[in-house]
Parts: sequence; C-alpha cells; structure tokens
Amino acid sequence: MEDALKRLLEAEARADAEVTHASAERERIMQAALEQARLAREQFAAGAGELRAPYLAQAEDRAAQAIAELRRKYDDRGRTLRTQAEAREAAAVDAAIAVVLDPERG
Repeated sequence: MEDALKRLLEAEARADAEVTHASAERERIMQAALEQARLAREQFAAGAGELRAPYLAQAEDRAAQAIAELRRKYDDRGRTLRTQAEAREAAAVDAAIAVVLDPERG
C-alpha cells in the first residue's frame, strides 16, 4: 500500500510539474505573440506614411489643378467685367456730356 501511495504522490508531483511547465510555456507563447503583434503594429505604423504617400500626391495634384482652373475662371471673369465696365463707361460719359450740353434732355 505504501508503494501505491508513493507512486500516487510521485504521479501527482509529476502532474504538478507538467502543469507548471505548461503554464510557463503558455505564458511564454502569449508574450511572444504579444511582442509579434506589437512589432507588426509598429511596422504598419511606420509604413503607413509610405502607403498614404501616393494618395497624398494624387490629392495634391488634383488640388493644384483645381486651383489653376479657378484662377483661370477668375481671370476670365475679371477680363469680362473689365470689358463690360469700359463699354458702360463710354456710354456713361456720352450720357453725362449730353446732360451737360443739353440739361433739358436728361
């Protein structure tokens, strides 16, 4: 009976050692996985700028094109307004001269 009890105690001790070893191994695996995840996150964050760069360059090109188009439209509109102002200025001067020369007409 003593031998059976000894064997049981030894088996229990081996089982406890296995559980302790398995727990330590599980903890080591979890820490390694966390470290790999941290490294992957850092690599992604570092590469995010490279991933965004083409899109930013494309957006900047589009913005520059839009600005150029708006400037062209603004300049065209300015020329049109200047032409209209000059035409109306001549008509206004003619009307003013007519009023000065013949106040009853105006």
